[in-house]
Amino acid sequence: MTDRTDGGIYSGAAPAEIAVDLLELVNFQEQGLPMEALTGLVQERLVPHLVKYDLPEFHSLYNFLPEKGALLGGAVALRYNQGVTNWQVSPGGVMLEEMCAQALCQLFGFPPESDATFMYCGTYANQQALYMALHRHAQKQGFDLAQEGIQGFQDPERLAIVVSQDAHFSLKHGARILGLGERTLVSVPVNAERCLDLGALQAMLPGLREERDIFCVVSTAGTTSTGSIDPILPLIEICSELGAWLHVDAAYGFPFSLLPELEDRFAGIEQADSVTWDPHKQFGVPIPSSLLFAKHGVEFERMAIYGEYFNRRDDTEPNPGLKSPPSTRPLTALPLVTTLRYLGLEKVRERLRSPLRAVRALSERLRNEPDIEVCHTPHTGILCLRLTPEGFPVEELDALQLFVYERIKQEARRSISMTRLGDKAVLRLVALSPSVTEGSMLETIDHARALAKEFKTDAR
Repeated sequence: MTDRTDGGIYSGAAPAEIAVDLLELVNFQEQGLPMEALTGLVQERLVPHLVKYDLPEFHSLYNFLPEKGALLGGAVALRYNQGVTNWQVSPGGVMLEEMCAQALCQLFGFPPESDATFMYCGTYANQQALYMALHRHAQKQGFDLAQEGIQGFQDPERLAIVVSQDAHFSLKHGARILGLGERTLVSVPVNAERCLDLGALQAMLPGLREERDIFCVVSTAGTTSTGSIDPILPLIEICSELGAWLHVDAAYGFPFSLLPELEDRFAGIEQADSVTWDPHKQFGVPIPSSLLFAKHGVEFERMAIYGEYFNRRDDTEPNPGLKSPPSTRPLTALPLVTTLRYLGLEKVRERLRSPLRAVRALSERLRNEPDIEVCHTPHTGILCLRLTPEGFPVEELDALQLFVYERIKQEARRSISMTRLGDKAVLRLVALSPSVTEGSMLETIDHARALAKEFKTDAR
């Protein structure tokens, strides 16, 4: 078995070593194990290899351990194992999901006719939003997309979805699944703040309108790489002129709209045709926990498929399974409900501010450091930077960032991530858990500096 040392974010074992430890768990036998022995096996063989998201050294991705309120809701949901696709399988679960969706629409300021549906992840929510946008576009062309597919369009190659160059890769998945292909995505450059560049878009539009049919524009409220918030109100005006659907991918950023000091950045989001949100990213609720909001709830009718044995057309009770594809869905609304009721909105807002303060303070401190390049002004809880030691060859800086990233990953004492901004490789720090502070991130950066010195002596 792997030798485990306390203090890391996980065991640090390599894939082959973990496989050896897990082999006994997946060695299915005719006879079962006593619960005590099975519990010990899981604790000994699996748990050491799971990442401890609550450590201050974990600042790489959007993961969070469940908080107390979520644990209550999660335990009840697991105990009763409710499917909430339709009324027949869980009247209480169905009503809770429907009422939670309406309460969230009200909380985020959507109009009274809005609605939401729970999804398995933000990727699926984005994909559904693209389908709904295309379905509406087909309706304007005089046919039913659900029946005729994309061949109903006279020239499907003209179809276009406008996105920023920093948009999430799930939009590529969406274009593929719809049968449109990635060429449907028209990428708009970003500005110095890593937001969709409105000037560039305006310059592109005359030519685009000549050659393509823009049926959807996607704004990202909290990009994956930098947490930047694309403009929303100006895109609403552009979409109104184009007759296009505006989707806001706010999987990460949406809860920050609850902070009065950030209201201006999210201005107009309630007017978007659809919005994606992943509560599991900041609210400490179990995965899956994602939602798709629609400004007009009737738009979800574009997803409806009726059955003979359930989700019947003549049912008078609510059936959430008519609003999105999963014909089996867990009671994911409950942990979110119990989290919000346990914490209260005042504490939720304070928890949202904590990472923002940490990242902004870190950004300001590092801007004065000669061996650090801060790559953007943080809008939310993400900061991208580059190590730039004095006299270091510019052409080797990308290799340096990769070296440091790989070393930190191998050590398994801390966790950072890496991405590319334009033509530059950068290190990326995410503050999500309240345990991640300016100080804990500074310690990681100082460690990265020390590792960079090893690159100078060993790798060149």
